[in-house]
Amino acid sequence: EKVYLMYNSAVYETADVISTYVYRQGIENKNFSYATAVGLFNSLVGFTIVSISNWFSRKFNETSIW
Repeated sequence: EKVYLMYNSAVYETADVISTYVYRQGIENKNFSYATAVGLFNSLVGFTIVSISNWFSRKFNETSIW
């Protein structure tokens, strides 16, 4: 939410994160397919990081998410 509050074209270069980029591409530029692909890629990267972290946690700490 903080990114959206001060988000305008003057700060795109420094304040742009993946979620605001997807929003700008999908809603403002009406480039829905590209925004969907970027959002899906973001989700896959997040899932991969969580899965690897879970594997390390289970291996070294004997506690994990699943």
